[in-house]
Amino acid sequence: MGYPSNRPGHSHSDDPLAGIETTEDFERFSQRNDVFSRAIWDDKVRSKHTDSFFASYGMDATPRRGDGFTQRDFALRNASWLISDVMTNRHADQGRREGFQAPISYDTPVAPVQVEIDDPDAMAQEIKRISKFFGADLCGITDLDERWLYASRVDTRDMSKTDLGLPDGLPHVIVLGHEMDADLVATYPSALAGAATGREYSHEASVVMQLAAYIRNLGYEAVASMNDTGLVIPFAIKAGLGEYARNQLVITPEFGPRLRFSKIFTNLPLTHDAPRPRRVSAFCDICSKCADACPPKALPFGFPETGGTNRSAIKGVRKWTSDAEKCFGFWAKTRTDCAICMRVCPFNRDFTQARHRLWLKLALSPLRKFALWLDRNRGKRSKPADWWQKAP
Repeated sequence: MGYPSNRPGHSHSDDPLAGIETTEDFERFSQRNDVFSRAIWDDKVRSKHTDSFFASYGMDATPRRGDGFTQRDFALRNASWLISDVMTNRHADQGRREGFQAPISYDTPVAPVQVEIDDPDAMAQEIKRISKFFGADLCGITDLDERWLYASRVDTRDMSKTDLGLPDGLPHVIVLGHEMDADLVATYPSALAGAATGREYSHEASVVMQLAAYIRNLGYEAVASMNDTGLVIPFAIKAGLGEYARNQLVITPEFGPRLRFSKIFTNLPLTHDAPRPRRVSAFCDICSKCADACPPKALPFGFPETGGTNRSAIKGVRKWTSDAEKCFGFWAKTRTDCAICMRVCPFNRDFTQARHRLWLKLALSPLRKFALWLDRNRGKRSKPADWWQKAP
């Protein structure tokens, strides 16, 4: 969701601090229309490649087409997803693909006695500390903005719409960020690179479930959530973790776009973080490296617009919007996820290094064109075979 600016055609934002611009045509998104759900029920998305794509995650259809797509590469990718898959599939017989198309079930009850919280700000700091103890890399807290909840979730037994299953009275959203491995991301597109995605889904499943259990042990409700229940990107922006970019990713000052996100809905008394607009969108206005590099040309050029090209786009939100059908079509053909847009993003840097922090200052300043010029030779793909040769 791009931040307000003097771009051509800019309209008033109803929530300018969060950089979220909705119009009178806004509609909450039905999860049945996300492209992964549509790959099951919609013939416009299903193709001869779709079944092989899903089968490859069970090692049933693993193409062996050279560097980055060998059986070893698929083996590592699929192993990285294991913990997430075990959690996700445990209630499949109930039509619940938890963490993706249904919230994660309680594994511990809410304690009958509540710990008294006198200082919501101190409690928020405690939650951030505990989140890092369990392994989260970032943590922010915001309010439950119902615009970003799905209008309905999916019963995976027949792909029908059903109730979200989110209890009432949970006014706070804890958003957690999980860093993806930079060396693996550098090998996109490849099945090997998909291990960076799978590892973080497995990590975040553990982290979000443990943090939710901690909150329930304090006597408060806590619903652990990954890709289910609501759109995590608007919540991450509102929680101050980063800004929306042309590549459809959240750019953070700590890790650039190299993150996955999870969330917890809770009634634990907490203060909220403020969004941190730093003009990432102004840089994206002059940069199109992600759109240039996208093989199926699924990413947009130009300025943010309202709406999208197909039913997998949310209605009534002014932002950069990808063509999800083209994007998933490329995934299906390669039998793995693609994040070339993450790899080539100029913000994909190691910000623990002083030279990259200096570049970030330039990129977020009026000298952003110079920062873009400095980035001209970065983002090239690393050979997956070289990753395997690295010393342990």
